[in-house]
Amino acid sequence: MIIVVNTGSTSTKMAAFNGTELYFSGTVRHSKEELDKFEKVVLQKDFRMNDINTWILENGIKNSDIECVIAIGGLLKKMESGAFEVNQDMIDDLTEAKYGQHAANLSAIIAKEIADNAGVKAYIADPITVDEMQEIARMSGHPNFRRSGRCHTLNQKRIARLASEELGKAYDEVNLVVAHLGGGISIVAHEKGKMIDTSSNRGEGAFSIDRSGAINSWELANLCFSGKYEKDEVLSMLNGSGGIIAYLNLTDFKTVENQKNAGDKLSGEVFNALIYQVTKEIGSLSAVLSGNVDAIVLTGGMSYSKELVRIVKERVGFISNILVYPGENEMLALAEYADGILKDTIKVKEYIKV
Repeated sequence: MIIVVNTGSTSTKMAAFNGTELYFSGTVRHSKEELDKFEKVVLQKDFRMNDINTWILENGIKNSDIECVIAIGGLLKKMESGAFEVNQDMIDDLTEAKYGQHAANLSAIIAKEIADNAGVKAYIADPITVDEMQEIARMSGHPNFRRSGRCHTLNQKRIARLASEELGKAYDEVNLVVAHLGGGISIVAHEKGKMIDTSSNRGEGAFSIDRSGAINSWELANLCFSGKYEKDEVLSMLNGSGGIIAYLNLTDFKTVENQKNAGDKLSGEVFNALIYQVTKEIGSLSAVLSGNVDAIVLTGGMSYSKELVRIVKERVGFISNILVYPGENEMLALAEYADGILKDTIKVKEYIKV
């Protein structure tokens, strides 16, 4: 049995798989009031572990049933794609929050505790700090601002492999532009198995549910020094209360589409502008691949919208065929990695702290 752990900002998700077949899963939602009691993310460990232990007991899982544990990766050093064993170096960096505070930092720590109790190993795969960006893309326009390749790595890589299979080729044989359209948006150029450039809306690219994407830097600098806003307020405008939230105070793209269809003018403008910006980024990253694009791939929750898909096809369908894989399944993606490790078809890498 494979145990999968995914700690999010407001939830703890657990699942048990037999290979890649789901046995059972569970999600515990956490209120802001519950989590605000903890000064640092790492201090939430015992609180979340209690929920996981309850889920394990309720589902009758014994230590002897567990073959390995795999978790979503947190904020770690810049690293390559693949599966990594959770070791002390990784635990140290996550506990210290050396590369930033994030709820996902808890996943590997919790996975390691479960695995140790069961006498098995714990792993992570394709954390968000995977960075395969080509060097020419790292130059931003000012030496104080160096671009990085951070994106929704786990889903980006999984969907890229699925698309490659549909094309009848190996992932390292194709060029793809993959648009992950979820709560956050990342649009990535995949060249022969590497994510060589990315447009991620934590400061770049199209706006999304709560992120502003690319903002005119001149206007932003003037706003920052206007004396009207504190630093935290400006950062929240960019990430947390920007995008659709700023325009409509909504957190669900489907609701935006429903309001548009009901005749709400602003909802229609926001809906169309988001798609406009997404297609502009797809076009930009197609140019990174010199137009040699085997497929444009849409994934994430927004891809369930038939109208979004239709408009994207109208705007960028001239570049390449468009494949659509709505939604995302991080738990299954992790189980696929673990299954490959157990079958010895995936090589496990070592994490060494800097």
